[in-house]
Amino acid sequence: MAAGPRRRSSSATPLAAVYGALVLYASLFPFAGWRWPPGQDLTALLALPWPPWRDPFDAWANLLGYLPLGLLVTFAARRSGVTTPTAVLCGLAVPALLSFVCEVLQQFVPTRHPSLKDWAYNGAGAAIGVLLALALHALGWVDRWHALRERWFAADSAGALALLALWPLALLAPAPVPLGLGQVEDVLRSVVAEWLEGVDWAAPALALVTETARAGAPIGPLAEGSITALGLLAPCLLAYGVVDPGWRRLALALGALALAVAAMTLSTLLNFGPQHALAWVGRTTAEALAAGTALACLLAPVSRRVATGCALIVLGALVASVAQAPADPYFALSLQAWEQGRFIRFHGLAQWIGWLWPFAALVWMLLRLGAPRQR
Repeated sequence: MAAGPRRRSSSATPLAAVYGALVLYASLFPFAGWRWPPGQDLTALLALPWPPWRDPFDAWANLLGYLPLGLLVTFAARRSGVTTPTAVLCGLAVPALLSFVCEVLQQFVPTRHPSLKDWAYNGAGAAIGVLLALALHALGWVDRWHALRERWFAADSAGALALLALWPLALLAPAPVPLGLGQVEDVLRSVVAEWLEGVDWAAPALALVTETARAGAPIGPLAEGSITALGLLAPCLLAYGVVDPGWRRLALALGALALAVAAMTLSTLLNFGPQHALAWVGRTTAEALAAGTALACLLAPVSRRVATGCALIVLGALVASVAQAPADPYFALSLQAWEQGRFIRFHGLAQWIGWLWPFAALVWMLLRLGAPRQR
């Protein structure tokens, strides 16, 4: 008997997994001072307190923070073939369980305060996300998206679509150069140095880690422009790997340019205020964006497999170039404001994506190049 059409994998599944992991990270940040809560046994840990204070911002953050998770889990469950009631149950239960685990674990972090009220707001936000998912299904918008995906993208495009959806969010975190994602050198160095500090036999290794810190000399205009152009070209080629040659690729390239400008403008606005929202757009940056867009248009006719291979080269060059970019004082100040100021709740939702996005894209494309179905 002939097999039926293969169900397309849903991009909601990897997005829900990534979002859940980032929520867990943001809930337990800064991961310092872990200890067993004094005078508490396991039963007491499970009985979350109801705090008397009221913080409207915190309430809205807890409510809205879990709305996308309820939405994505419901979409992912529904796309997997389960019935609507089962999908609704998953959309309610998975975020509620994750929130409860986070609240319990917060009791082990001195700087965090567990709260039954937070858990209730998280559950309510997830419920709103479930209702929104049901409404989108009822209005036919999900079917329209599936039809659009059938026309535009390859059958195995779920991973690429998830990465493309995360790319604008990654751009919100401060970067040493516009669109310069993947700078993990300082993070890895600080983590290794913390591990080695106080270990006598590791003193030579600690000295080596400290001495390899990047110099503070500013990056040149050519290198800065190259990073920005590569940062725009990378998601375009990633999309080309799941889209057939034609006018749709040109539309995606222009869409990537628009998203890059919007995300970088929003990031600058959040850091320095509305009056400086466009301060990131200098002559070098503008020329680099134009060059990246032109290269994306020139590569639009290549096959999907060639596009994926080119994307690997571009991402490798991007990661290598960003690793050489020094952390100038202005970048350090904006990063400090992002991590310690009013953006602390977005720290795990944007900065980790900015660090890891190029490497996740590299892994996905390597796996795709090994698949035999590409044209």
